[in-house]
Amino acid sequence: MSVEQRTVNDVTILDVKGRVTIGEGSVELREAVRNALNGGAKKIVLNLSGVTTIDSSGVGELVSSYTTTSNQDGKLKLINLPSKVQDILMITQLITVFETYDSEAEAIESFS
Repeated sequence: MSVEQRTVNDVTILDVKGRVTIGEGSVELREAVRNALNGGAKKIVLNLSGVTTIDSSGVGELVSSYTTTSNQDGKLKLINLPSKVQDILMITQLITVFETYDSEAEAIESFS
């Protein structure tokens, strides 16, 4: 799994690619979000278009990242959810917790 960070205006975009699963994937996601927060980011968008697989550990890490960001007066939003990820969030009712968008532009605009 890999996470690339970029900034558009004052929004930090984390492009997540690969498997967000127990072990390496969930740890990399956690570190990427924490590094962004430590760097002063308050508006974070997770671009999940490149996610191929997510397991319960990965879903737990999404929730943990959301909580950590909220506790630091930030906002975390999700974009480009693959159907597998969207299905899991619907089944677990977590879709009601996260703000999700179909495009990066929509997510960035939603911060204003």
